[in-house]
Order: sequence, then C-alpha cells, then structure tokens
Amino acid sequence: MALIEFAGVHKSFPPKVVYAGLDLTIARGEALTIVGGSGVGKSVMLKLLIGLLKPERGSITFDGKSVVGMSPRELAGVRQRIGMVFQGAALFDSLTVRENVAYGLREHFTMTEPEIDERVDWALSLVGLPGIEGMNPAELSGGMRKRVGLARTIALRPEVLLYDEPTTGLDPINTTRINNVIMSLKSALNVTSIVVTHDMQSAFTISSRLAMVYKGRIVASGTVDEFRNSNNPLVHNFVKGHAPVDEDMASLMARTQ
Repeated sequence: MALIEFAGVHKSFPPKVVYAGLDLTIARGEALTIVGGSGVGKSVMLKLLIGLLKPERGSITFDGKSVVGMSPRELAGVRQRIGMVFQGAALFDSLTVRENVAYGLREHFTMTEPEIDERVDWALSLVGLPGIEGMNPAELSGGMRKRVGLARTIALRPEVLLYDEPTTGLDPINTTRINNVIMSLKSALNVTSIVVTHDMQSAFTISSRLAMVYKGRIVASGTVDEFRNSNNPLVHNFVKGHAPVDEDMASLMARTQ
C-alpha cells in the first residue's frame, strides 16, 4: 500500500488552475523528486499534503488516512510525522542555532534540557555542522542556514521529509553539500523523501524516482535512467533545457496522452 496518494486532486487560485486531476502515489522509503517549470504548483503539492491548503476535489491520503477534512488536532499529528524544509530555511534571527533547532522540540515534546542538548547535537552532526550551537543565523552562509533549517526539521525525527527547492540560490559546492545531506539522511534515518526542484542535476543525483508536473497533472513518472532517456517530448525538452514555443504545447500534450 502506498504511504501517500493523491487521487483526482483539483486545486485552483482563480483564475489560475494549478491541478486538474492530479494522480500520484509515493511508496514508503522512496526518494521522489517532483520536477516541472516555475509556477506549475510543485510546492502547492507539499502544502496540500500537510493540510496547509485544501483541494476543491479529489482525495489525499497519508498512511491510509484521508488528510482532506481532518480536524486541526489530527493534522497536527500528521505534521509531527512529516517534516518540511522550507526554501529559505525560515530561521529565527533572534535565536541562536541551538535555540532554532530546539524550537520544535519545545513546542511538541516534553524533554529535559540535557535531552534537548543531545538531540540538537545529533541533528547538527547529521547535517555536517557540529559545534555551531552558539552561533547566530546572521553569522552563517546561505548553505549553512539551509542545513540548520534541515537540522531543526530532523530533530523531530519525522518519517517523511519534504524539501521545497533545497538548493535554490546556492553555489555548486553548497548544492553538492545539500544533495549529499539529503542522500545521507535517507540512508541514516530511512525516511521517505519528497523533493521539489527545477534543478535537474540535483534531481538526478538524489532521486530513486522522478515525477513531472505540467498543465495540472503528472505527465511522466519514472527512474532517473527512464527520465534521461525518455521519448516523451515534454520530459526531453525539460531535461535538455529546451523551451518549445507556446504553439507547440498542444501537440506535445497530445503526444503524451
């Protein structure tokens, strides 16, 4: 049974239609990357999963339970099992690194200070940043801030990690670091990973499977090799960085059906 399933999901922000029949299943332990052009709704999918947004139609299930229509208390339980790493790290500049990483622990758990210190140390070590607990976010590079944001998320020990454009704005060295962290966390924690990105090099590095969003639905899904060698014109053009002119889109879509 799939851990996560989107079935016939419709979502719009009038007049823009984001999803018009989204269907996608995600298996436990999978490393799935959602790709597609800017504005196609990749990040919206993550927000739908954790109940920050609601669809107009369709179903979304997590571990066999419908997310749509859950009470705030039920959604809080889902969000403890699903950790989201935001694009900008979303650190509190007025708090130290330790206080940032410990924030969720204080909000959701009853832990002693030594237990919190141990969990903070553990999380920072996993992202390759041991010993920076006393620093402030303003003292950190962009790549370090992203890794601290990730440490804050994994400190809660979620079963699923959602990454929203984790390498945006990073130089190639820090992009590689973040990709390595994503892969090492999947191995160390046995988590299910869902990554939203338009960076195909990162997608090919970290994924066991990719899914492409276009025109409100999933138009392709497959392994890295299947995406690299796809005959689907939408996938081929996206992977190669070719942008067909608008009048070509109707014929391209027809060929994928």
